[in-house]
Amino acid sequence: MRALCFLVLSLLLASCATDPAGNWSELDLTAYNLPVKIMAPDSAKVISSNLSSIMRDVTIKSEEDDYSIQILASQASTNDMTRLKAEQLELVRDNRYFSKVVREEDNGFIFENQIDSTSIFGFRYIIYQGDQEFVFQNGFDATYGLEAIEAMYSAVKQKK
Repeated sequence: MRALCFLVLSLLLASCATDPAGNWSELDLTAYNLPVKIMAPDSAKVISSNLSSIMRDVTIKSEEDDYSIQILASQASTNDMTRLKAEQLELVRDNRYFSKVVREEDNGFIFENQIDSTSIFGFRYIIYQGDQEFVFQNGFDATYGLEAIEAMYSAVKQKK
């Protein structure tokens, strides 16, 4: 009987530990001149602006869900994805608080910044499409733990 109760309890706990991005809906950003889809909470608000005639800034944010993603779109300097990602890695590593890369994949990475004894996480995910470069990153209006960053990173990853 105890074994059965333990098994049921284990299954219930495992079902609660699902990926937060799995509860989010697909958000099509073509209305904001970004030909991509990401996962976002239903409560997310989209703010779009031009930073100049060369760059578009789209921010998707939900106060309730610990979710803030910024997308910077511009003409790509190259069509070499390895180089595009290396440029983003260099920008992140140049931050004086940079600590380490937590996870690295072909199109992106998750990193840690260390301020005093506090770990703050972030991510970059890059898409090259046509002659455009889309850089996805966490919003800078708040600090995020690793779990929130992993969920946002998962939400922007494109299906191949």
